[in-house]
Amino acid sequence: MRRGSFQTETVRLTNTKRSADTETSGSGIHDHVNAAQEAFRSGRTRPLDWRRRQLAGMRAMLEEQGPAIEAAVHADLGRHPFEAYVSEVAAVLGEVRHAERNLRRWTKDRTVARPLVLAPARAWIRREPVGTVLIMGAWNYPVHLLLMPLAGALAAGNTAVLKPSELAPASSAVLAQCVPRYLDSQAVQVVEGGVAEATALLERQFDHIFFTGSSAVGRSVMTAAARHLTPVTLELGGKCPVWVDDSYPVAQAAKWLVWGKFSNCGQTCVAPDYVLTTP
Repeated sequence: MRRGSFQTETVRLTNTKRSADTETSGSGIHDHVNAAQEAFRSGRTRPLDWRRRQLAGMRAMLEEQGPAIEAAVHADLGRHPFEAYVSEVAAVLGEVRHAERNLRRWTKDRTVARPLVLAPARAWIRREPVGTVLIMGAWNYPVHLLLMPLAGALAAGNTAVLKPSELAPASSAVLAQCVPRYLDSQAVQVVEGGVAEATALLERQFDHIFFTGSSAVGRSVMTAAARHLTPVTLELGGKCPVWVDDSYPVAQAAKWLVWGKFSNCGQTCVAPDYVLTTP
């Protein structure tokens, strides 16, 4: 069966254990990065039509391969399928649809004022893609934390290299299978593996790095990026207070606090750590 131009066959997971077969060799890593960079240099990612097709591909992948994604997340984390759908599939679908609705407005030139001394010149802001983006995800939300930033990267006309967490091998495998089916297989690359593969990727020069994970690894990412003056976006862990106002019902606050703390077994970067309130 086909829906539009997208394959509707559901991916079946046959081997979810990490092995040497799921790791990418050093030369293979360079091939992945070179392919993504070449795709950007070709100029084909700049037109809005290409960006729309990639966003439509992401939407189709999430809608059609949702059961495979939920099964992979369950295999990795034991998460209930409904919770996996809400956190890994539906949340990203919302981001993709938001980008589709706003793409033209985001990419329009914006006229700005110019000093009198520069008359009769005109001035405007034009948003340009930066190039090839490295997106490094984490194990606690193994699909969400890769595809959410990918939606923004593709909407902006960039190419991307995705590095799933080796601690979520089933989710990594399903992404490696699905991404080339639904997206531009040269412009979006998936590199599987562990620390060695991540280190090899960080030795390459990217135009932006988006990392989600621990503060310790975040420092290593920023150090590697600094060697190439590569801008970074770091989404790191930390302490998360909750403010409970006097006007809010205590029982309801307790209910939401327990849900927030125990959702995903507490493995969420914004899970409540302590409560602030009046004496």
